[in-house]
Amino acid sequence: MGFGGPIGLIVVGLILALAFNEQSVGPLEVTTLGWILVLAGALWLALTVMQQNTKRRHTTTATTTDSQGRQASTQRTTESDPPPPPAV
Repeated sequence: MGFGGPIGLIVVGLILALAFNEQSVGPLEVTTLGWILVLAGALWLALTVMQQNTKRRHTTTATTTDSQGRQASTQRTTESDPPPPPAV
């Protein structure tokens, strides 16, 4: 997921919430709908940022034994970024 969807939702919500004064469409108030869209966009943006900032950690442990029976362990930890989201 990119950042365009949540930012667009926040912009549309702010336009509906701040540009209209006490307008109703049936039983729905436009300003209330606008604030709901702003909150949904902010939540979506926060989830997108959290998902893109996660790193993957992989730990590999190798144990080797020499000819005299002594063992040595080697541990290697690598961190990688998750793959980018698919382009839409």
